[in-house]
Amino acid sequence: MAVKIRLQRHGSKKRPFYFIVVADARAPRDGKFIQKIGTYNPLTHPATVLIDRQKALEWLNNGAQPTDTVRKILSTKGVLYLKHLLRGVGLGLFDEATAMNKFESWHQEQEAKFKARQEAAARERRERRRQAQQRPARPAAPAADSEAPAAE
Repeated sequence: MAVKIRLQRHGSKKRPFYFIVVADARAPRDGKFIQKIGTYNPLTHPATVLIDRQKALEWLNNGAQPTDTVRKILSTKGVLYLKHLLRGVGLGLFDEATAMNKFESWHQEQEAKFKARQEAAARERRERRRQAQQRPARPAAPAADSEAPAAE
């Protein structure tokens, strides 16, 4: 049975929200799935992703194939990097403690970048709101009879 890790769409029209699920490749997009491993909300800025790293890693090691979008999400969350490091441990290149130290330092770096992006987006929103409030309201259109010259 071919297993995929993919997005399952929820939410209303033009307001998407996705579950990250493990499903049989033959199942429809929003159909039956084996296990839910996370959520993805593209409407927030930056996009919100919550994922169970251990479950995703377990399914990847069992041979589940992520779709392109899910592969990018797993990459940004560090699941693929962790899989890479654990493969190095299995080959005897370094021990598990070193691998976890590398992953933790990488993860802290990524979290700092994410916080910076969040703060920049919040600053941008505040700036746009302040500019919108400072713009003077457009004056009402003048009455047509007061501008028109009198025809006498």
